[in-house]
Amino acid sequence: MATNTITTNDELIAMGKKKRTASPPMMNKMLIIFMTAMILANISGNMYGPLLPLYLTSLNASVIQVGLFFTLVKIIPLILQILGGWISDTLGRLRSIAIGSVAGVFSYVGLILAPTWQWVLLGEGISSVTRSLVAPSYPTFIAEQSTEENRARVFGITSTVFMVVNVIGPPLGGWLVDHYGFKAMLIVAASFYFIATIIRISMARAAARGKEANPQPLTMASLRVNLGTMFGLVAAGGLVTWILLTDGVRDIAYEMSFTLTPLYLKDIGRMSVQQIGWMESVFGIFMMLTTTPAGWLADKKGEKLGIIVGFVVQFASLILFTHVTTLWGFMASWALLGVSVGLMEPAYNSLISKAVPEKVRGTAMGLFQSSLGFVSLPAPMIGAQLWARINPQFPFNLTAWVALLITLPIWKKFKLPANGNHQEQSEG
Repeated sequence: MATNTITTNDELIAMGKKKRTASPPMMNKMLIIFMTAMILANISGNMYGPLLPLYLTSLNASVIQVGLFFTLVKIIPLILQILGGWISDTLGRLRSIAIGSVAGVFSYVGLILAPTWQWVLLGEGISSVTRSLVAPSYPTFIAEQSTEENRARVFGITSTVFMVVNVIGPPLGGWLVDHYGFKAMLIVAASFYFIATIIRISMARAAARGKEANPQPLTMASLRVNLGTMFGLVAAGGLVTWILLTDGVRDIAYEMSFTLTPLYLKDIGRMSVQQIGWMESVFGIFMMLTTTPAGWLADKKGEKLGIIVGFVVQFASLILFTHVTTLWGFMASWALLGVSVGLMEPAYNSLISKAVPEKVRGTAMGLFQSSLGFVSLPAPMIGAQLWARINPQFPFNLTAWVALLITLPIWKKFKLPANGNHQEQSEG
């Protein structure tokens, strides 16, 4: 009898070890390759993106024209991002990303060859096609590589890895601009992006022989079904409605100020282009340090807590930003900004993926991005006018107070259904 008891205990221990060993890793092989391509592509984008206002002014654009530029480049995604999400749901995540990446290669040609700031619009217009196809597929692909129990942690880990782009891209771009000029920097950035595109095409071809072997046809009927599902969720007055409303307000505030940040740092902070690049790097480092624990917090305590704390930290960051005059002061404010975004990003992505049915996640991401782009369309022009007519600090202070006040509706309205069944809610 004692022998049987010992055997039973040993079997239980062995079974426990086997079960623990069988637990899938947070990042599987497919996700690692996927993130490698994303990092290369976004190092490229972050080499020039934060410095784009300075590139425009080097091509003789005024502050008002910079605001106009960022308003105009937002128009194309308003139409394409919903379609991009639907294409992602229909053809598959990796196919959609590969198609978008090919367009992205051509966008760099437009950026490099642009003789005036108006011509940069062409390159950024093509880039909008890329973002419209890639952006909805990125979080949905990550969601599909996770479970609901560990989703925020997977988003947190991938966000941590992804933030390498902010650590490397902006300072590298700034160094290249300071030493060789904007055109040389764009050529190097285009090279990174081309390598990422090769990897993405290879992944799409592999997926075409596996999970994405039988894509659905792109028909108007399937588009109507997906849009009908999403508009039903938006009109229901529940969680999806409030995510969309609060994100719309937040995006308006962001676009009024953050598109002008490089100009503020150059004109008010008296920084060099390379120092501005290091600011973005500081942001990326502190976001990296935050996203993984923030994902754990969202899984254990719920997504709402991280989002609210993130907005409060963001308020503090922007108030500090408008009251400092030294390099270290600006870096401290951007470190806080990195913490705030790191707290919110895995929580937001996890919450949205749980709030909508899996079959329309791509469409949902596209709808969110398009809706936000629509409501914030005039925001860069408004921010530029506030800069010119009141003072350069005003747009940033306004954004800070919006970030603080928005925590009130989030506290009251960000609630998943009690039974956790988001699909039942969305189809009812």
